[in-house]
Amino acid sequence: MTTAPESQMLEADEAIDSGCPVMLRNAPTTVEFKKLRKRLLREVRQAIDDYGMVPADAAVKRPKWLVCLSGGKDSYTLLAVLMDLKWRGLLPVDLLACNLDQAQPGFPPEILPAFFEKNGIENIIVREDTFSIVTSKIPSHKTYCSLCSRLRRGILYRIAREQGCEAIVLGHHREDILETFFMNLFHGGRLASMPPKLVNDEGDLMVLRPLAYCAESDVAKFAAGMQFPIIPCNLCGSQDGLQREEVKRMLMDWERVSPGRLGVMARALAHTRPSHLLDRTLFDFASLRPGENNGGEARDAEEPCGAGLAMTRNLFAAE
Repeated sequence: MTTAPESQMLEADEAIDSGCPVMLRNAPTTVEFKKLRKRLLREVRQAIDDYGMVPADAAVKRPKWLVCLSGGKDSYTLLAVLMDLKWRGLLPVDLLACNLDQAQPGFPPEILPAFFEKNGIENIIVREDTFSIVTSKIPSHKTYCSLCSRLRRGILYRIAREQGCEAIVLGHHREDILETFFMNLFHGGRLASMPPKLVNDEGDLMVLRPLAYCAESDVAKFAAGMQFPIIPCNLCGSQDGLQREEVKRMLMDWERVSPGRLGVMARALAHTRPSHLLDRTLFDFASLRPGENNGGEARDAEEPCGAGLAMTRNLFAAE
């Protein structure tokens, strides 16, 4: 993706709102909100650049993205930030907003069509009764999320192909990625999460998560400031005791006790050391011998953990 000077993205505030997308014309003008808006723009742009979400020849071939809009705070914010970047000339991609109406009880089918029309947003709305399938296959006391997600993803792939899109774009943010990591750690017995970019099993579509660097609290503040017409998920949200909710509470408690911890943990996902883990498929432990050149990967085997380093720094700082 071709980058531009930071000043191009953070141009004078009085010029920012002139001629911008209708969706953003009534954005709050407070200093705090402008800083929030710029932070989200910077983080999304950084994620797009870091993970090569936009091909080098995008200005010529002009890829098309299917931006999935559920009606929640995350997907509204995703669409707004992508449209903002596109308007500033920093995202050479065509955007098609898509809502999949899964026939959930109480889902208001009129909200998103009205929102799209009011803001002049190119969109497609598809209704597929996955709710009946999920509830017929899974007992009411079990979690619907896994099957619901698989059905939804398959339908979105089909829509993307029909619309000529090269990627489906999802609104998962930093906390979603961390929650998935701990869900896999605690319940799946593996170190894995949701990557910012992947190719589907068929190999013909990408799945992108441009909000990967964005804190959920920032997304929530942005959506509240923009007064988006939020649609709650009454299917999954009505179930108590979900494992993901337990993980979310755990992460929130950690952040409350130690502000900034979630940011550190998120950065850790991008800085792995295979030689300091236990996966023999990622590192050749069997061939590791003293006095031999082991590719540099196993160096600093006695390196102390991050907590020890932090304690040492604090100790010397106090002296």
